[in-house]
Amino acid sequence: MELKKILIGIEGLKAKGSLDIEVNNIESNSKNIKDGDMFIAIKGFATDGHMYINDAIKAGAKVIMVEQGCDLKQIKLPEDVTLLMAPDTREALAKCSCNFYGNPSKKFKLIGVTGTKGKTTTTFMIKEILEKAGHKVGLIGTIATYINGKMITENNRTTPESIELQKTFAEMVKKDVEYVVMEVSSQSLKLHRVDGCNFDIVVFTNFSEDHISEKEHPDMKDYFESKLKLFQMCNNGIINVDDLQVSKVPKLFPNSNIMTYGIDNYCEMLAKDITITNTYVDFRAKISDRNERIKVDIPGRFSVYNALAAICVAKKLGIASDKIIEALAEIKVPGRSEMVPNSKDLPIMIDYAHSPESLQNILLAVKSYTRGRVISVFGCGGDRDKGKRPIMGEISGRIADFTFITSDNPRTENPEEIVKEIEEGIKKTKGKYKVIVDRTEAIKEAINMANKMDIIVLAGKGHEPYQEINGQKLPYDERIIVKEIIG
Repeated sequence: MELKKILIGIEGLKAKGSLDIEVNNIESNSKNIKDGDMFIAIKGFATDGHMYINDAIKAGAKVIMVEQGCDLKQIKLPEDVTLLMAPDTREALAKCSCNFYGNPSKKFKLIGVTGTKGKTTTTFMIKEILEKAGHKVGLIGTIATYINGKMITENNRTTPESIELQKTFAEMVKKDVEYVVMEVSSQSLKLHRVDGCNFDIVVFTNFSEDHISEKEHPDMKDYFESKLKLFQMCNNGIINVDDLQVSKVPKLFPNSNIMTYGIDNYCEMLAKDITITNTYVDFRAKISDRNERIKVDIPGRFSVYNALAAICVAKKLGIASDKIIEALAEIKVPGRSEMVPNSKDLPIMIDYAHSPESLQNILLAVKSYTRGRVISVFGCGGDRDKGKRPIMGEISGRIADFTFITSDNPRTENPEEIVKEIEEGIKKTKGKYKVIVDRTEAIKEAINMANKMDIIVLAGKGHEPYQEINGQKLPYDERIIVKEIIG
């Protein structure tokens, strides 16, 4: 594609060299550069792409884009290489990617789901409903990317970088996808990953403390404002009125068409007559012209909220009520209240709960229907919000009958220091607990302790098939761990 076509819509751009040249590909990683490519240097948290400009030129880059204010002295620029300077290269990367791949999000209906919790389950529910109605659907989120029912890749972040995202969208267009459902993280909004995306419907599930760290959001204000950017990109929204912060959205965007759902407050999609058991939730909601009975095989009050959000999307898209009911009755989501089959028939649940509120929600949910003990096994991730560690320890100590404090993804931190911080919180309660840093040993002791009346909740890892230690992602699938221990 011609360079000048790739640069359409980018303001404040300065150029040295020709814009009438062909570009084979766009890359922000110098290792992927090939002859005739364009390299866009991004300032990351771990490294600065500007340090690798000369490497990109050696690899054959014909266009280099840098960020305003960078040091140009170190760049050895050949005469046949065009140099561009943009006010913000992350923003420019997103716009260039949209242009390069032909603005694919305009060729299907794009549904974006944001919120502290519930994004993954809600997107899976929407996907299931649309597929049940006979549509071709793409999904991009925390667990994986799917195209027409087939998993294409496992994902290591909630929302991909802009260039990867637009490339995936273009692939979906080739596969005749009609709807794309996407989890939209606050980081992706803040770092311009979804700039240029043409959203048709956006959803805000809930808002609570999470992702507050040096590498993410400095405070809750920044976190909330980052999420609100999604409603600046689309005036057709859906929100949870039972969440205090989220309920402010209609007043913040008075000209938008916003549909509301909830359990406790007046709204357009209200859940009534709720029943929660150890295997499902059951409630009534006005999907068509009358109240319908809806059943979801994921226990917990949060499942009602996620289902309501998915129903609202389906209503806006004109999906028949019978298809909505059928799809929700069949939904299964990896790592979200997922029961692990085992030869001992012990109730063992894997859940992605990794924040205070999500841990509290899952433990209270299982406590309400478990006749025996609730045995909690959890840790906290390293290089993330340290403030939540004692809070989560206190929550587990207060709700669970027994807690095993263990390691999660320590990343670059010492796991023993992380568990000590969790322990400070559990000491405030009368809860029984044991510290076992080795996660496999903690799971083994929990299994040895439990009987069929109890339930073991393995919280924090969810769908993740790895443990992140010192920059390495080592294979670690709790389903396999459980089977190996019992088998």
